[in-house]
Amino acid sequence: MSDIIFRRKIYEKLLYWKEHDSHDSVLMIEGPRRVGKSTLVEEFARKEYSSYLLIDFSRPKKGTIESFERYYDDSDKLFTYLQNIYGVTLQKGKSLVVFDEVQRYPKARQLIKYLVLEDDYDFIETGSLISIRENVEDIQIPSEEESVGMYPLDFEEFLWALGDESTMDLIRGSLRSMAPLGQIMHPIIMEKFRTYMLVGGMPQAVSEYVRTKDMAKVEKIKGNILKLYREDMVKIKKGNGVQAAAIFEHIPGFLSSHRKIVSPGAIKAGTDASDYVTSLYWLKESRICNLCLNSTDPNPAMNLNATIGGCKCYMCDTGLLLTAAFDSGNLRRDETYQAFLKGRLSMNEGMLFENVAAQELVAAGSDLFFHEFYLKGDEKHLYEVDFVMANGKYTVPIDVKSSVSRKHRSLDLFGEKYGKKVRMPLIVHTKDVMVEDGITYLPIYMMSLIPEWIAGEHSDTAVITVSVSS
Repeated sequence: MSDIIFRRKIYEKLLYWKEHDSHDSVLMIEGPRRVGKSTLVEEFARKEYSSYLLIDFSRPKKGTIESFERYYDDSDKLFTYLQNIYGVTLQKGKSLVVFDEVQRYPKARQLIKYLVLEDDYDFIETGSLISIRENVEDIQIPSEEESVGMYPLDFEEFLWALGDESTMDLIRGSLRSMAPLGQIMHPIIMEKFRTYMLVGGMPQAVSEYVRTKDMAKVEKIKGNILKLYREDMVKIKKGNGVQAAAIFEHIPGFLSSHRKIVSPGAIKAGTDASDYVTSLYWLKESRICNLCLNSTDPNPAMNLNATIGGCKCYMCDTGLLLTAAFDSGNLRRDETYQAFLKGRLSMNEGMLFENVAAQELVAAGSDLFFHEFYLKGDEKHLYEVDFVMANGKYTVPIDVKSSVSRKHRSLDLFGEKYGKKVRMPLIVHTKDVMVEDGITYLPIYMMSLIPEWIAGEHSDTAVITVSVSS
């Protein structure tokens, strides 16, 4: 049975490109494998164009590559042959051409520059950065490319997949009015969010869950995706693939540690951060992982003060992290799914909630930074704010805590250290909305809404602590 076609937010970006930019640019959709790029683009082509030609360069039909090689400088003949090979009829000004997995044949990517200028058809490319960077040495990357990232389903998209069109409206209303959702709705929504964390946002896994609710089958799919990523890493010709795979394998261990940073010594004795820079950036560019860089000076221009040394590395999908944690032995498979859904799993859930917080922020368009600091005159105690966001002239720090208590010492000390910059401290937890002692508490399922909320009505600096208290 084929995968279900899900409603995705990125579809609106494709529509905007078609309406405003398609005559001047090609749209490149980048993302990790199995995130649903090909399915999305084909659905878009089917709905929005009179006809379309989709060439999957990972398995092109016989004669495809030969046609490109022979008629590279003659687009009329090239598309005449391609239409015959694929059995489609293209109409100038009304058809879309898709170069799927274009990293497999970089010469087609280079040709885009001239095809866009001819303006006969619209063009979309998809690419998995797993290999796209190492396959462009001998070609000129077209400046006409307009890139957009595609990620696993976020929580709202997951709700849509379940046929739930109303829950997120309730959540938005609660955030706008700062009104609790109450003892009935809040536990229901928290269980839905925990289900999202457990299943994850990879379309194949979500599709299986929607059809069968069989977590054993969902786990098998996620395990296969992890296996695929591992196999791709060790095939990297440039970028230290073996080291990238080693980092990937250690992510559950890193995130379950106190500081949660990538520790080179835990991977191989005697190594330091400089040995893994290329591999870490490859993991980030592949979108398999979300890197959180160390911002040494939390201010609106954080990119100028960010370093990859001692960074944190999250998996792009929390469902995959859970599966990897099971596989690595950090979780025991006899811990039941119901225990996790009810918040009774006997493990440190901090790494899972911090990972999903990062996942939701990235899906909402935020870069990831964190900040560590000492107090003046005290070089023994290192304090940390787990995420730091920029918003205009303000800085928005986000701290992730797994403590059951309501203590927020790092948050308070951050406020003392940076003074007037901090005027809206937030704690994101598993409880309902509330305000106490000048602190605003928000439930974790509001995570994806926080960047827009702060950028709009609440544009002051915020310190956000994510607590996983039950």
